[in-house]
Amino acid sequence: MKHGKQYRASLAKFDLSKKYDVSSACKMVQDMKYAKFDETVEAHISLNLGKSQSVRDTLVFPNQFKAEKKVLVFCKESRVKEALDAGAAFAGEEYVEKVKGGWLDFDIAVATPDMMKDVGRLGMVLGRKGLMPNPKTGTVTNDIAQAIAELKKGRTEFRADKGGVVHIAVGKVSMDPAKVAENVSTLLSEVVRKRPSDVKGVFVQSVSVSSTMGPGVWVEYNENSGGTK
Repeated sequence: MKHGKQYRASLAKFDLSKKYDVSSACKMVQDMKYAKFDETVEAHISLNLGKSQSVRDTLVFPNQFKAEKKVLVFCKESRVKEALDAGAAFAGEEYVEKVKGGWLDFDIAVATPDMMKDVGRLGMVLGRKGLMPNPKTGTVTNDIAQAIAELKKGRTEFRADKGGVVHIAVGKVSMDPAKVAENVSTLLSEVVRKRPSDVKGVFVQSVSVSSTMGPGVWVEYNENSGGTK
């Protein structure tokens, strides 16, 4: 792949064959920015996972960087007011049919357990978009208020792809690098906490951070010592 002049100029600033502590790596990503928009900073964590193993959970980053999301709650009519008062943008049973018809004007879906029989039929629509409520991510719950509160605080899902790599946004290049680094460290702690019990050997194989348009920077991570240096 042939990269542009600005990319190559950014690349020449640092030795990207080396690994850096998380704070330095995040500062380097910021120093290498060249795009005219506020690029997203992403973390990429390669894990030692077998074919039958997976890692998936949610976390709330200590430093937020995303716009507030519109939450849809699938619930019975008796709980609509509760959901709307808690901050949901939309709530009710009728949204099952609306979504079935192609309406997707929301960012996150939450469902009460008694609605999952109906919501489950939306798998072809919501599943492709990554919007299907799931008990593992706290989006199938009877505690509507708490779920919405956490989602509005920025609760984010992370999951390993088929190759065993977690790709997730951790900040913006306009942020204080120390805050981005804190988000990366929080993410790593949560990923390691979800280590399958039957994984043998080193779990976290590599960690890197990059901006939307920029090159990746390797992060030095020592699993045995409990984290980034």
